[in-house]
Amino acid sequence: MANVGIVIVSHSPKIAEGAADMVRQMVGDSVNLAYAGGDPGGGLGTSVPSIRDAIDRAWSEAGVAVLVDLGGAETNSEMAIEMLDAERRDRVVVCNAPIVEGAVMAATEASGGSTLEAVRRTAEELSPQ
Repeated sequence: MANVGIVIVSHSPKIAEGAADMVRQMVGDSVNLAYAGGDPGGGLGTSVPSIRDAIDRAWSEAGVAVLVDLGGAETNSEMAIEMLDAERRDRVVVCNAPIVEGAVMAATEASGGSTLEAVRRTAEELSPQ
């Protein structure tokens, strides 16, 4: 059985890459991991096509959990998810969690073979109430 994939989306390319590097060092290669950061011109921002590509790279039949840094990243991630085929769309969730801690916790949960919903819950446990 495949593990849930993880996507990290940040307005900063360096933050996205750094968070993904931290996850990889802590969890290893047991989960598909991808990231998208920055706008197409290399500045701060997010890009729907880049996020969609990251979802494709992290794709798993078990689903994909997306971690975002700010509102625009969440909006663009939701748009990227809407662009997916219907059968894939229902297996991708945006987690309401801190990007670095949430990504590490989500990947750790995913590496144990947990469901997409369990991965989301674990990441979201870190959100302020």
